[in-house]
Amino acid sequence: MLRRTVTCGELRDQHIGQTVVLNGWVNSYRDHGNLIFIDLRDRFGLTQLVFDPDNGVSQAMMDAADKLRNEDVIAVKGLVRTRVGGPNPKLATGTVEVVVQELEVLSKTANPPFLPDDLGKLPNEEIRLKHRYVDLRRPRMQHILGLRHRVMQSTRRYFDENGFLEVETPILYKSTPEGAREFLVPNRHVPGSWYALPQSPQLFKQILMVSGCDRYMQICRCFRDEDPRADRQAEFSQIDLEMSFVRREHVMEMMEGFARRLWKDVLGLDVPKFQVMGYRDAMETYGIDRPDTRYDLKIVDVSELAAKTDFGVFKTALEKGKDRPRFNSKKGVVKAIRVPGGGEKLTRKITDGYTEFVKGFGAGGVAVSKVIAGPDGQPMFEPGVAKFLAPARQEWLGALGLKVGDTVLFVADAYAIATKAIGELRQKVARDMDMVPKPGVEGGPWNFLWVVDFPMFERNKETGKWVAMHHPFTSPRDDQMQAFLDADPEDEVTIESIVSAGYDMVLNGSEIAGGSVRIHNQDVQSKVFKLLGLTPEQAKEKFSFLLEALSFGAPPHAGIAFGLDRLIMHLVGTDNIRDVIAFPKTQIGQDLMTGAPGFVTEAQLKDLYVKNVVPEAPAKS
Repeated sequence: MLRRTVTCGELRDQHIGQTVVLNGWVNSYRDHGNLIFIDLRDRFGLTQLVFDPDNGVSQAMMDAADKLRNEDVIAVKGLVRTRVGGPNPKLATGTVEVVVQELEVLSKTANPPFLPDDLGKLPNEEIRLKHRYVDLRRPRMQHILGLRHRVMQSTRRYFDENGFLEVETPILYKSTPEGAREFLVPNRHVPGSWYALPQSPQLFKQILMVSGCDRYMQICRCFRDEDPRADRQAEFSQIDLEMSFVRREHVMEMMEGFARRLWKDVLGLDVPKFQVMGYRDAMETYGIDRPDTRYDLKIVDVSELAAKTDFGVFKTALEKGKDRPRFNSKKGVVKAIRVPGGGEKLTRKITDGYTEFVKGFGAGGVAVSKVIAGPDGQPMFEPGVAKFLAPARQEWLGALGLKVGDTVLFVADAYAIATKAIGELRQKVARDMDMVPKPGVEGGPWNFLWVVDFPMFERNKETGKWVAMHHPFTSPRDDQMQAFLDADPEDEVTIESIVSAGYDMVLNGSEIAGGSVRIHNQDVQSKVFKLLGLTPEQAKEKFSFLLEALSFGAPPHAGIAFGLDRLIMHLVGTDNIRDVIAFPKTQIGQDLMTGAPGFVTEAQLKDLYVKNVVPEAPAKS
């Protein structure tokens, strides 16, 4: 085989007069009668080849070139010259071309299901995933793979410079089913026993801190048997980190430095210092713990003003948990969003749809009013809800900063429901108003922030039991420790008010990293398990190795994990996680290229002491 001496994206004017060898795929073929032009492609770029009988090309080689088609794999040897007919400004190699002297056809292609270019309309995703080996040849996909590589290299350099050890942790793991649903793996050596694939290396990295590792990092694979969605896959990658002898601010400083380095290394951009926002401020102002601050729709609690009205919807909501403290999940509230210019863009059809939208989050509906000019030219509410707002018109206008042309949206319910519903509504309104910047290739803006001071516990909606908002190994914030230790499992108000030492890094409304200060005291960890409803026996059965390790001199430690795939999504400007994974799975967890998951034989199941309870396996398509 003619072994390449340069890549297809490398040749420039300084190579003119040199004899080179290139290998690659035929990207396009043009027959100009006595000349044949081929654009040869590899992952580095394109180079134009010329087959010219007047430059010593034999008739046999011309005949071979004439039979070449898109996606054939070839090797050529030839002379670099100035491109005849003038440069092609669309190509990095556009000032030169290679006059072919030797041709070797390395592989002929069957008729490809589609051509791997980014110029025309792409086939549907199902076809691209089934033939992923063709789809990955597209320049866009090669760019993404290259950028992902650069991110991982930059990651390793940064943390190596800061004293982290890269340590691999097990993939076959003990089942701890308090989090997301796990993938289980049977063990044939101990009949009836099972491994689980790790949802994260959380416990192992804490053990590494107890072991004196001091600073750990790993780019690892994690698994959660959950329904995939646009920004989630059942199998994913994360950058996993842990540090000893630190507090929250030390971890945040280190990880902010990493994000800023990454954006500099990969995009050449200087990211300013991150904003820090408390969880409660995020929920009150944006209705979500990962706020998108690129647009300025803010939520206002108007409960006090709403209590003065005779509007039945407001009064009914405010009766809920009226004796509970502020921010308690069951306390009734009324929340509002001012939408500047919404009077023109948000039609009745659109706003009527908002009621059905918030019902999906448990709320009863949305009250809507538009601000119009009154007879005196001053702002007033249009008929409808206006009759309840009119008596205190100036107070409402001032509280919400309303102007003529605005629309105001109200949601009234228990705090947890109203906050969730209006937070989701805020995002939908922003899309309807075209306020959300569209993802662009390596685009921005980049609105980074830290969200801190999360509640330590929340109620599981299905079971009603307490669950850890981050995970059960997160420590209370220092000033909350005594309240936590004194908390009675039946004291719902106190437990809900305990603040953890957790922190999330948020970018443009997406959580890209989450972490916390860990519990390094055995008694504190046992108390968490107790509040989560685990008996001492259950805690010992599931976490005996951790509890034992904490009793042998555990240093204060804290950590974080970045979603690698989500990082890449932001860096390349896509909202589909499947674009940034080489071999992703579909929304129902299928690998269309390999046919996974697939059926196995009864003999295989027998070896594992597992029985198939499906009545009859579906016929293979």
